[in-house]
Amino acid sequence: MTHNDTLRRLRYALNINDAKIAEAVARTGRDTTADEVVNWLKREDEPGYTELSPALLCRFLDGLIIDKRGPHPSGAMPEPQEFLSNNEILKKLRIALELQADGMVAIFKRVEFTVTKAELGAFFRRPEHRNFRKCPEQVLKKFIKGLSTKP
Repeated sequence: MTHNDTLRRLRYALNINDAKIAEAVARTGRDTTADEVVNWLKREDEPGYTELSPALLCRFLDGLIIDKRGPHPSGAMPEPQEFLSNNEILKKLRIALELQADGMVAIFKRVEFTVTKAELGAFFRRPEHRNFRKCPEQVLKKFIKGLSTKP
């Protein structure tokens, strides 16, 4: 799944429009236009398609966190990451939506996908930790799909 696919899925799941995406990115200090967002949301075979870099997806997710929870108390703006793993995307969504393990498990249940609290904990550990597990693409897809379904 490309970063453009992830953004398209999140746009649908969170029911946000192009202007809101541009606003979220702008909250992190990068000016973005709605036209630029439209090009990110196009399919790869459509004219005008622009590949979304990991740093821009990271800026969107950080902007989403700022939008939902407010700026960091220290006022510091996080630097966008040059590599964004599924684990990082899931972690940023958890922070933005203020979810605990129980809430995340409930979201997975909406799409009939079973994930235990221990598995979730393994996704959020540091990569050097012995119990760290890489988040498979299927898990991220199911989580985003679960966000779009109503409880």
